[in-house]
Amino acid sequence: MNLCSRQTKNLIARRPRLVKFIMILLPPLTVVTQSFSFCLIYLRHLILWTTGFFLRRLFTRFGIRNKALDWFVSYLSDRTQYVKVKDTSSHSLRLTQGVPQGSALGPILYSLYTSPLGVIAKRHQMNFHLYADDTQLYMSFKTCCTNDMELSKTRMEACVRDIDLWMVERLKLNQEKTEVLVSSSCYRPRPNIHDMTIVDEVVNCSSTVKDIGVPLDESLSMAPHVTAVCKSAFFHLRSISQIRKFLNMETTKSLVHAFITSKVDYCNSLLYGVPKYLLLRLQPVLNCAARIVFKSNKYDHVTPILKELHWLPIEQRIKFKILLITFKALNKEAPNYITDLLIPYKPLRSLRSSTKNLLMKPVFNLKSYGGRSFALASAVLWNDLPQSIKDSQSVELFKQKLKRQLFLQAYNGQ
Repeated sequence: MNLCSRQTKNLIARRPRLVKFIMILLPPLTVVTQSFSFCLIYLRHLILWTTGFFLRRLFTRFGIRNKALDWFVSYLSDRTQYVKVKDTSSHSLRLTQGVPQGSALGPILYSLYTSPLGVIAKRHQMNFHLYADDTQLYMSFKTCCTNDMELSKTRMEACVRDIDLWMVERLKLNQEKTEVLVSSSCYRPRPNIHDMTIVDEVVNCSSTVKDIGVPLDESLSMAPHVTAVCKSAFFHLRSISQIRKFLNMETTKSLVHAFITSKVDYCNSLLYGVPKYLLLRLQPVLNCAARIVFKSNKYDHVTPILKELHWLPIEQRIKFKILLITFKALNKEAPNYITDLLIPYKPLRSLRSSTKNLLMKPVFNLKSYGGRSFALASAVLWNDLPQSIKDSQSVELFKQKLKRQLFLQAYNGQ
């Protein structure tokens, strides 16, 4: 897990929801995490203040011109809208702002339109992540230095004020839905930051915030995330079990994958290095799901059922996700902010290890935090892989070989 990586420029579309900006801190530095929220529906009305203004930005800032620019002009200009109920239609209204509702280009155009936010954040020396309509701002400071702490808070508040000024007549900063999270090591005194001024309102620090659906607490223990996953998964498992007698096995598998394993696997790479008791809370979710698929008794041994379903245990599923991201990053199929975390191992003299495609292991202080970083986890797991798996020619082939390897490790001799 590396929550303090460089900015994300991922333009993957997300479902409409409030936008949250969060700043996160990892020891030995304390990180202030802060989040803003926008109402996406309101943003869609104001996403293009004027078509001409946005088209000029496409030309001057992103180099879109000629036929590509003409296509955008055609797409955004001369649009009308009306409401139809049965056979009755309203008068057509000419649209001068916004983009077609539900369009595939909507998230990309939104990211292009809000690109100046990154410039403002950089001007204030803020780190930031962009993920479609979700944006995170974060910074770190030394808890032992009061001046550094106050300076960091002042910089953050100034950055938010400048963002609010930029949003005038463009977007709306919803101060009521702003959240502040100060995250630090549970083994050290808490930073003396209890609130932050967002433009003209004082926002108190929260004990837990959600970052793209993942609850994060003040010590980054991931316990709230595990609790939320278990609660949601068992709720759906109870519902599926009540209608299991009406379903065949394939349909039940589809339901389990849609409502259970998808939740268990979502952002599970963040669980690398967490205490074992948290993983032991998640494993019964898979065990229960497997028993429902096979209509087994709750006292039946579950390992043969998991092997029959070809399901990996929780720990191996986490390793699978991290190694898959690592393989994509090394093959230029991942964002730069992830690729930059991986440093190839280059010995000072000619050694046999120089041809094994190894990664450097970064130095860290605390196993409970630094030992969970993606940079270290990817290097440790990647270096232990057989060379035949590392040399896979495609992602699909890598996934097949990797799952076979992890499957043998999990169930060897059982």
